[in-house]
Amino acid sequence: MTREEARDLLKGKMSNDVLVKHCLATEAIMIKLAEVLGEDKEKWGICGLLHDLDFEETKDKPADHTLITSEILLEKGLPEDMIIAIQEHNAESLGRTRETRMGIALTAAESITGLIVAATLVLPDKKLANLQSKSVKKRMKEKAFAKNVSRESIMECEKIGQPIDSFVDLSIEAMKGISDALGL
Repeated sequence: MTREEARDLLKGKMSNDVLVKHCLATEAIMIKLAEVLGEDKEKWGICGLLHDLDFEETKDKPADHTLITSEILLEKGLPEDMIIAIQEHNAESLGRTRETRMGIALTAAESITGLIVAATLVLPDKKLANLQSKSVKKRMKEKAFAKNVSRESIMECEKIGQPIDSFVDLSIEAMKGISDALGL
């Protein structure tokens, strides 16, 4: 599947603009992680882009989240490692464990997007260009700030050899690269 085909699939399944932007941000971080880790950037990017494909259908049924996506992606011929990684980002609700590098990366990447967006939105100009890494790191310690963002999931970046400081920097840089698409 090409990136364009993945984008068309996402647009066809997802109408919530905030969710689409979350998927775009996750894609950008996954591509940057793949670069750093020597992985396949296209594969990791598409994994990030499509990870929440069924979220609008399953938002009230967490135990079903990623399962519809898996069926769709299997039909489209996507490799098993991508489908496993997508399922692993919802491991807790599926009663599974995260074991793959791509699944761990996806979990950390999709989790940090919310923290970065929230940290950007409290800036006076609400622009990613002015977001500093130290602000995100500080906000990470504030449990009440973006309280639905799992700090534990973000910290999983360390399981793939990315210290939290480097991961925050990489994630901000990746999202700044698509700030226009994110509206930030």
